[in-house]
Formats: sequence, C-alpha cells, structure tokens
Amino acid sequence: MKQKIAFGCIVLLLILSSCRNVSSEEQTLYVAAASDLYHALTEIGEHFTNETNITLEFTFGSTGQLTQQIQEGAPFDLFLAAHESYIDRLIDEEMVFESSKQYYAIGRLVMMHAGNEEMNLGKEFLASELVKTITIAHPEHAPYGKAAKETLESWGVWEAIDTKVVYAENIRQAYQYVESGNADVGMVALALMTETESHYQLVDKDLHQPLLQALGIPVQTKNKELSQQFTDFILSEQGQLILKKYGFDLP
Repeated sequence: MKQKIAFGCIVLLLILSSCRNVSSEEQTLYVAAASDLYHALTEIGEHFTNETNITLEFTFGSTGQLTQQIQEGAPFDLFLAAHESYIDRLIDEEMVFESSKQYYAIGRLVMMHAGNEEMNLGKEFLASELVKTITIAHPEHAPYGKAAKETLESWGVWEAIDTKVVYAENIRQAYQYVESGNADVGMVALALMTETESHYQLVDKDLHQPLLQALGIPVQTKNKELSQQFTDFILSEQGQLILKKYGFDLP
C-alpha cells in the first residue's frame, strides 16, 4: 500500500511539474522592438514582469528588418515600430491585427559627437574638415536613418557630406559607432543617450517628418491577450512616464 501511495505521489508531482512547464511557456511574451527603445522598454518590461510574473523576451533591431522578419513568419507576439508606416504595411498585408494598432511615443533625433566638449553641431560643423565620418542608421529600413537624411537634406548639406556617411544597421549601432570612436558624429535617438558622456544636441523636429511610433499585435501570436495586457501597460501612466523619462514625446 505504501508503495502504491509513493508511486501515486510521484505521478502527481510529474503531472504538476508538467503543468508548471506548460504554464511557464504560456507566460512568455516575445516582443520585437525598434532599437531606440532598448533602454526605455527594458525598464518598462522589468516593472511589467514584477507586477504580472509574465516573462518578456525582447528582440531589438531596425524597424524595417523586424518588419521583414514578421512578414517571413517570425513568431513575435507584439511589435513596437519606430514609425507607424511599418505597422500600417503589416495591417495591409493582414499580418497585424488592425484593431491592435496604438500610438505609444514620438521619437526625437539628436546629433552626437565623439568628444565631450560642448560645441555647435550644426550644418557648418558637419561640412567642415573636422568631421571625417558621420553615421546614421540606414534610411531604407530605419525610420531614424530616414529622419537623419531628411534633416541633412533640409540643411542643404546632404550632397556635400554624403561621402562621409557611414550607414549602421540600426540606430543603436549608430550610437555605438560614435561611442566607440569609430565615427566622429552620429545622428541617433535621444532615448539612447542616457549612459553617455559624449556631447549631443537635439535636432529641430521641424527638419524631418515626425517619428510617430506605433505598435501592433501580429496575427500569428498565440498570446493575444497577454500582448494586449503588455500594450495596456506601455500605454498606462506608468509606462508613458518611463518613455518620457528617456526623452520620448508622448502622442
């Protein structure tokens, strides 16, 4: 009899363990996010996980490349783009639920210099011999890169400095190029500047199209309710205050 009870207990423990493993898998949310969100979304995610016990797995990259991955079937549960046009594209292709589109932030562009000496990082400086390399995220698949090119065109210096331009895969890589000294100047996201000693200055937002950032839930998700729960947290007062702390304007 004791052996039967012991065996029954072992079976019950195995079943409970299996249930916990399944539950654990169901409580993991896979989130694709634009690189400018690296610091802000990581902090938001920590608060969300602490409150809900839902694990978040982030993949940060350029908005265009993440869009392509979703088009190819990548199993993301939520996508935060650096520009709403990419969410609209996925909605048109029936790869993101139309009703899930939400605006969550407006990005700001800065000019970043490899040194920490304060100076005017305007168009005259960029065109001068003091600057050998200028890095921007690739404008074909990175909204911040597109905004950077629009700014340089608005200043009328694009043709004069295009030979100095070094393209990065995403805005965080552009930041890293300057931070490591591999580029003299970078046009990067204000939201990435929290841990640098390098000098930077805000770019006039009227020089480029607004970086109106939106999110959406891919149709292939198996965790739509959890995705909506995290969306609501990002849009909550707590989530929006964190985004504002990192330099985002609120929509």
